[in-house]
Formats: sequence, structure tokens, C-alpha cells
Amino acid sequence: PYLLQHLHNPVDWYPWGPEALDRARTLDRPILLSIGYAACHWCHVMERESFVDPAIAATMNAHYVCIKVDREERPDLDTVYMAATQAMNQGRGGWPMTVFLTPDQAPFFAGTYFPPHDDRGMPGFDRVLQHLAALWQQERSKVVEQAQQMTTLLRSVEHHAGSPAATGSPTIDTADAFGAATAQAIERWSKQFDPVYGGFGPAPKFPPATTLRFMMAHAHTQDDATTQQMVLQTLDGMAQGGMYDCIGGAAL
Repeated sequence: PYLLQHLHNPVDWYPWGPEALDRARTLDRPILLSIGYAACHWCHVMERESFVDPAIAATMNAHYVCIKVDREERPDLDTVYMAATQAMNQGRGGWPMTVFLTPDQAPFFAGTYFPPHDDRGMPGFDRVLQHLAALWQQERSKVVEQAQQMTTLLRSVEHHAGSPAATGSPTIDTADAFGAATAQAIERWSKQFDPVYGGFGPAPKFPPATTLRFMMAHAHTQDDATTQQMVLQTLDGMAQGGMYDCIGGAAL
């Protein structure tokens, strides 16, 4: 039902599958992956504001292969690309999930809802589309490097946490790349860490499950007490806050 709701958009949507992925490789275009579900309020808002806008749709069709995914039909894709979205956004994620991928499905930029135009400090979707299309054409090597580093990070999280991988996602199997990506990720999260309340970045905070799993695995394998303390303080904050289910357990 969710995909059918977008049937009459001027965007040339494809479902996730060989046709769309082959088209991205053939045209040498990045993929614009939009993941949502039928009951998602902000998914419908973004459709109404951006996906039915003729100018924005024309930009999407001209520069990207656009793929629409129902997270309830493809939870495997949702899991992998939510991890990427959270890693790129200080632990924040949600739906609609908006992820830009190389033709080999490696993520290089991700967000959630974007307004159609710049609004209240948020970048407009029209500007994001134009900027990333220009980067793909003019600074391809930097985009690919960013995507490779993110893929390395996601593969390491998958290895430690046992999360499923998206079909066809690339694998970067070099120890040097893994070490560099891990060091950069830990350094970035350390700078974003809230030493008072735990978590990463300013409020409102989103529970960064994938980030915490990765950091704990890193702390265990590298005997990194500082990283371990960041994880434990964050979990303590979640357990002591209003999101903890004192009857059933777990943080909601």
C-alpha cells in the first residue's frame, strides 16, 4: 500500500530490485533511497511538499535513480540504512529516511524529513538535491571515499552485532580502511558526547542503538575504558529517564 500511495507522483520511482540497481550503474547516477511506511505522518508531509512538486521531481529524475521502499516489506534494508543515517546524524534517525547512495549502494549522505526549501535552519530538499548532484559530478573521489568509509563502519557493526546486510551492498575488506574509519567514528562520537546526561549531540536525542553496539564492541576488543564509559553513561541515562519501561523493561 505504501508504494502505491506514490504511484501518481511525478517522481520516476522504482522499487528496490535489479532493474533500479542496474539502471543506476548503467547511467552512472547516485541512488536516492526513500524509506517510509503507510502510517508515517512525516512521510506524507514530505510527499505533499516535495515529491509532488514538479520542479523538485524534475531534479530528482534528472540526477538520480529514485527508489521507494516500504520498511514493513523490507526491514533488512531499513535496518542497514537506518544504521547509516544514525551514524551520519549524531545518532538521530527516523522516517521518512532519505539516503543517497553510490550506484553500488554505498551510502554517502543521509537524513530524514527535509522541507522543500530552506526553513527554520533546515536545508531545503531542493538545495540538498542540487548540492549532492554537483558533488557527484565535480568531486566524485571524495564522495566515493566517504561512502567506502561508511560501508566499512557498517560492516564492522554488522560483524559485531549480527545485524542483517542489504542484498548487494558492497564490502570493503581492508584492515587499514577499517582502522581509519573506526578511529574517525570514535573521535567524532567523543566530541559529540554529552558528559552530563549521556548520549550524543544536543537535545532532542534519539536512542543510538547501532552506535552504542559498535562502541561497546570496540571498547571490548581494544580495551578502551573511555569509550566504554561513554556507552555505560548513555545507557544509565536511558534507564533513569522517562523512556524506560519499568514494567516490561527496555527503553522505548
